[in-house]
Amino acid sequence: MDFLFHNVSEEEKQEIKKQSKEIMDCFSKKLSKIDKKIKKISIGNIFGEREESEGEGCDNEFRKIMFENAPHKNKDFILGEKKEW
Repeated sequence: MDFLFHNVSEEEKQEIKKQSKEIMDCFSKKLSKIDKKIKKISIGNIFGEREESEGEGCDNEFRKIMFENAPHKNKDFILGEKKEW
Protein backbone atom coordinates (compact mmCIF):
# COMPACT_ATOMS: atom_id res chain seq x y z
CA MET A 1 0.00 0.00 0.00
CA ASP A 2 3.01 2.27 0.23
CA PHE A 3 2.77 2.84 -3.53
CA LEU A 4 -0.20 5.11 -2.77
CA PHE A 5 2.01 7.38 -0.70
CA HIS A 6 4.97 7.89 -3.04
CA ASN A 7 4.79 11.75 -2.92
CA VAL A 8 3.82 12.05 0.75
CA SER A 9 6.19 12.78 3.64
CA GLU A 10 6.50 10.39 6.57
CA GLU A 11 4.64 12.86 8.86
CA GLU A 12 1.77 13.12 6.36
CA LYS A 13 1.59 9.32 6.11
CA GLN A 14 1.26 9.05 9.88
CA GLU A 15 -1.44 11.76 9.94
CA ILE A 16 -3.40 10.02 7.17
CA LYS A 17 -3.21 6.70 9.02
CA LYS A 18 -4.32 8.39 12.26
CA GLN A 19 -7.30 10.06 10.57
CA SER A 20 -8.23 6.81 8.83
CA LYS A 21 -8.22 4.95 12.12
CA GLU A 22 -10.38 7.65 13.75
CA ILE A 23 -12.90 7.42 10.91
CA MET A 24 -13.06 3.63 11.13
CA ASP A 25 -13.39 3.71 14.93
CA CYS A 26 -16.22 6.26 14.72
CA PHE A 27 -17.99 4.22 12.05
CA SER A 28 -17.63 1.01 14.09
CA LYS A 29 -18.99 2.73 17.19
CA LYS A 30 -22.05 4.00 15.34
CA LEU A 31 -22.59 0.60 13.72
CA SER A 32 -22.56 -1.07 17.12
CA LYS A 33 -25.44 1.16 18.23
CA ILE A 34 -27.74 -0.14 15.50
CA ASP A 35 -30.43 -2.38 16.91
CA LYS A 36 -29.26 -5.98 16.58
CA LYS A 37 -32.86 -7.10 16.18
CA ILE A 38 -33.28 -5.53 12.76
CA LYS A 39 -34.27 -8.31 10.42
CA LYS A 40 -32.88 -8.74 6.96
CA ILE A 41 -35.05 -6.84 4.53
CA SER A 42 -36.24 -8.92 1.62
CA ILE A 43 -36.20 -7.13 -1.70
CA GLY A 44 -38.08 -9.91 -3.43
CA ASN A 45 -37.11 -12.53 -5.89
CA ILE A 46 -34.06 -11.48 -7.90
CA PHE A 47 -35.56 -13.03 -11.02
CA GLY A 48 -38.67 -10.83 -10.86
CA GLU A 49 -41.01 -13.76 -10.68
CA ARG A 50 -43.67 -14.36 -8.10
CA GLU A 51 -44.74 -17.62 -6.58
CA GLU A 52 -48.26 -18.72 -7.34
CA SER A 53 -50.32 -19.89 -4.41
CA GLU A 54 -52.51 -22.93 -4.69
CA GLY A 55 -56.11 -21.75 -5.22
CA GLU A 56 -56.00 -18.87 -2.77
CA GLY A 57 -56.01 -16.01 -5.27
CA CYS A 58 -55.23 -12.49 -4.13
CA ASP A 59 -56.62 -10.91 -1.01
CA ASN A 60 -59.69 -8.73 -1.31
CA GLU A 61 -57.96 -5.48 -0.35
CA PHE A 62 -55.34 -5.90 -3.09
CA ARG A 63 -58.06 -6.72 -5.63
CA LYS A 64 -60.07 -3.65 -4.60
CA ILE A 65 -57.06 -1.33 -4.97
CA MET A 66 -56.11 -2.78 -8.36
CA PHE A 67 -59.64 -2.36 -9.72
CA GLU A 68 -59.86 1.20 -8.37
CA ASN A 69 -56.64 2.10 -10.21
CA ALA A 70 -57.50 0.37 -13.49
CA PRO A 71 -58.79 2.80 -16.15
CA HIS A 72 -60.70 0.13 -18.12
CA LYS A 73 -62.45 -2.73 -16.39
CA ASN A 74 -65.63 -4.73 -16.28
CA LYS A 75 -67.16 -6.66 -13.41
CA ASP A 76 -64.43 -9.30 -12.98
CA PHE A 77 -61.57 -8.28 -15.28
CA ILE A 78 -59.13 -5.45 -15.87
CA LEU A 79 -59.15 -4.68 -19.58
CA GLY A 80 -55.73 -4.11 -21.05
CA GLU A 81 -54.52 -3.16 -24.47
CA LYS A 82 -51.99 -5.18 -26.42
CA LYS A 83 -49.22 -3.07 -27.91
CA GLU A 84 -47.60 -3.83 -31.22
CA TRP A 85 -43.88 -3.24 -31.56
